[in-house]
Amino acid sequence: MESTYFKRFRMEVDLGAARRPVSLPSDYRFVPWTEAVLDLHARTKFRSFRDEIDSVVFPCLGNLEGCRRLMREIRNKPGFLPQTTWLLAHGSSPETLQWCGTIQGIAERGGSGMIQNIGVVPGHRGLGLGTCLIERSLEGFRAHGLRRVALEVTAENSGAVRLYQRLGFRRIRTVYKVVDEAPVVA
Repeated sequence: MESTYFKRFRMEVDLGAARRPVSLPSDYRFVPWTEAVLDLHARTKFRSFRDEIDSVVFPCLGNLEGCRRLMREIRNKPGFLPQTTWLLAHGSSPETLQWCGTIQGIAERGGSGMIQNIGVVPGHRGLGLGTCLIERSLEGFRAHGLRRVALEVTAENSGAVRLYQRLGFRRIRTVYKVVDEAPVVA
């Protein structure tokens, strides 16, 4: 069995720095966490990541059941923070409703926060929705009393790295994720 190594950056932002307010484009809205939206987070996460490099690095992101399992695991973490966990909806009627963005957060031991995943469905990218999700989540971390928030990003995902840098995240460490490739059975 062969292994592939993916370079990832751990990035962190100081919540003491001033944040600039952002607003969603028209016809988009934030949907707060409740247990009833767990599966909507999983479905949105799957649609956001299934064709991206992160579904190779983390195979659970490449299938719906893996995303459901991941959402249950995040929800069951002791530091899960509902006020940092959001969905984005687009459309104003049941016929036009689309779930198009997701973010989750946890409080870690040591007094910092960690963004677990942020995803925007491909047809909704380029509108500033990622910025809006991150800023809304950071408000929740700050309200919880945390001063620093981290996330990890695959280095090849240069668009995400640039977004996080623009929002004040700084690289604090480089880590490598090992992915074992399953042997091909003929």
